[in-house]
Formats: sequence, C-alpha cells, structure tokens
Amino acid sequence: MKILIVGSGQVGYFLCERFSREGHEVTLVDHDQEAVDQAQDRLNVLGVVGNGASAEVLEQAGIKNADIFIAVTNTDEVNILACLLAREYQAKTLIARTRNIEFTHHKAILSKEKLGIDLLINPENAVAEELSKLACNSKAFDVVEFADGAILFQGYRIDDNSPLCNLTMAELGDLRGMYRFVIAAITRGDITIIPHGEDSIQAGDRIYIFALTKELPALNYLLQSASDQHKTSRRAFVLGGGRVGLQVTKNLEREHFYTKLIERDEVRCNKLAEQLDKAVVIHAEGLDVQTLLDEGLEDAGVFIAVTDNDQTNILTCLLARQHRVQRTLALVSQPELIALASDLGIDACISPRLAAAGAILKFVRRGDILSMVALEGNNAEVLEIDISHSSGLFEKPLTELHFPRGAIIGMIIRGGHYEIPAGTSVLKKGDRVIVFALPEAVSKVERFFS
Repeated sequence: MKILIVGSGQVGYFLCERFSREGHEVTLVDHDQEAVDQAQDRLNVLGVVGNGASAEVLEQAGIKNADIFIAVTNTDEVNILACLLAREYQAKTLIARTRNIEFTHHKAILSKEKLGIDLLINPENAVAEELSKLACNSKAFDVVEFADGAILFQGYRIDDNSPLCNLTMAELGDLRGMYRFVIAAITRGDITIIPHGEDSIQAGDRIYIFALTKELPALNYLLQSASDQHKTSRRAFVLGGGRVGLQVTKNLEREHFYTKLIERDEVRCNKLAEQLDKAVVIHAEGLDVQTLLDEGLEDAGVFIAVTDNDQTNILTCLLARQHRVQRTLALVSQPELIALASDLGIDACISPRLAAAGAILKFVRRGDILSMVALEGNNAEVLEIDISHSSGLFEKPLTELHFPRGAIIGMIIRGGHYEIPAGTSVLKKGDRVIVFALPEAVSKVERFFS
C-alpha cells in the first residue's frame, strides 16, 4: 500500500517505522527539515518538507496515488484540513488525530461523518480508558480486552518472591488443570521471546498472559507473592485535573473508588468540582507531600499521575510508592522515559503516542483483523483475527500448520466458547483467534490467516 503520513512527531514516526518495516511504500510530510531528514536516514521512507495542509506539498508527496492518508500533527485544524484536501484527491482512507472533544464527541457538530474522514483519533480518551482499567487491576502493568471483554491479555512483572519465579514452561504446564492461561511472551531486558518447554521465568522478567476474564481472581491469587497478600484499598489519588485526569476520575467514580483529584490551578479546581459527583477535588501541588499525607495518601490503593509533565508524573509516583501506596500509574509521553520509570518501580506507564498509533494500526489492518494492540517497548502486537472461510487451515492440528516463527496463538474463539490451544487443537470455520506476534512476524501472520 501507498501510505502518506503528515506529521513527524512521536505518533507519525512510530507509524512510519511500523509501516515501512512491513514493506509498505511510506511518504512522510513535515515542515521540519531536520525531522524529515532524520526519518529518511533511519527508516525506509520518502520525506517531503512542507505544510501538510498545502495542496502543492501534498501533490509533491504523491497524494494522487495514496491508499491511506494519515494526519497526526500537533494541530487539530491542520490535520482536518489536510484530510479534507486528501479527500478531494480521492485518497481511499482518511485518518486524523484530534485532541479537541468538539470533533470526537457523539454530539459533535463537525463529526467524522460530516467531515468525510474515516477515523478521528483522540489519544486522551484512549489513555483515560487504559489507566482506568489498570487502576481496577491490582497486578497487571498492561491490560487489554478481547472478545467483548471475555478474554484478557495482561502483562505482569516478576519479582524474587513471585511463585512463578524460576519455573519452566513445562513445569507451568502442570498447573493448567487449575489455572487456565497461556504465557505468550517473556520480556527480559530488551529481548522478548515466545517461550517453549525449557524456558524459565526469572526475577525481573515481564510476562504476557492470555486468560479468560472469569479466571482473573484465580490468576491473581496464583501470581500473589507472600509480601502482597493484603487487601487492596479502594482509595485512589489522581494528580492532574486536565481532560485525562477528569475522565479517569469519572471512571473511578463509576467503579466505586473513593477518589481525590489533585489540581494546582484553583479556578480549574472549581470547574472540576462541578463536573464530579463523589470525588473530592483538592487544590494543591503534586509535590506537596505533606498535604497529600494529610489527605490520606498512605491509605491509598492507587496513585495516578496524569499532568502534562513526564518528570512530574514519574517523581510523584515514586514519592507515592515511598509512602506505601500499593500501586502507581503514570502518564509518560517520552518513549525513553517509559523503561526508566518501570525500572524505578512504577507499576505501569501509559503512552499517549502508543494509544493513538495503536488505534490507527487497528483501523488500517486487513478486514479479517477485528482488533489489535501495539505494546510499548517491544513493538509486538496482539491481534484478534477472523479466519477467512476460504482458508486451508481448517481441521488440521496446529502442529501441522507451520505457524509463523515469532508468533503464538493465545486463544481460539468458537461461538461463545473459548479454547486455550494445544498442539492437537484444530481450527474450524467460523473460528477467531487471538495472536501475539513480534514485529517481524506481524505481516506473516496477516498473510497466514488471509
């Protein structure tokens, strides 16, 4: 496919990297010469310097032949105008990133349908939903739902006290009778592997698990070390009263958390209080530890930092951890800080960049892919795939299918039933599968099921 991307920020660069790696013909447009040069030097893309909302620049970039047009600059109006121009050139698929709720709200006057844009992405909404899910899960640093919420894909960190520490995959197989789950991948440092029989789980690893949602209590019990067998508190602190903080607080209200929202701007505090039902809004600085302690920080089950400053989010989470808060979550935009924050002990970091890029990747994948998520750090993807009825994969044991290296089937969905696959499992017409795939295997997996 020929893909034209306007905007070389974090989202644009991530998409260029992903699409070019998969063999697509990618052109990047940005007004910053240095950013375009850097992308051309590091990636297999064609760069064009100029205004992405200029017809002349878009023609130079090959808009007349573009299959997919994606506008992800930092300015909503530029993204929308660029898409409107691309529509006049009959680009087949139009995607724009917008931060303004006026464009994405269900009552918006200028909706994507009226604008003729196929997809409008609001990263803040996606981030708020992800943080809310993590706040409700006492263990995982990554939580993704599939099959309308019936299946979970979750990431867990392994410490020295974990019951899984030093167990091999073969030994874990003996637990399947009691716990229904699949370990799809292990990340150790910068390396992610799909484990086999003799591979073991070690302290410091991050493991990714497929499991049925109804099995979550048993799975959390299995993963619970002796040091954290206390009851999780339903008290939450949210730092930052912007759009993300407000949405997270509303979500936690619905989940019956006793929530306190910290905001340093007094005028904003008054507005927040008017929009919340039960949450308490506190006018304070995030680093004002004494005020937070006076408000009950040490009794909190979760502390969520979502200011517009990565360093503030990381530092306040570390302070909360120091004062025995059970779980800390941070909004972190800079990719290089995400791994650092994790190493420092923050339970989960959510990236607006990945939230937006993941939604775009899901939209442009082939029609048989129902949903997908991209993972921070290892660039792996998890895909829910509807197997083509013309596929030659049916009624054969999985061991005979020569599944692409670097990928694993984590779950088979058959009507309202879910099967954890074994080597003897067979696929049937109407089945869906959920697959974990490392970056180099994604395109092979797509072709395998098409």
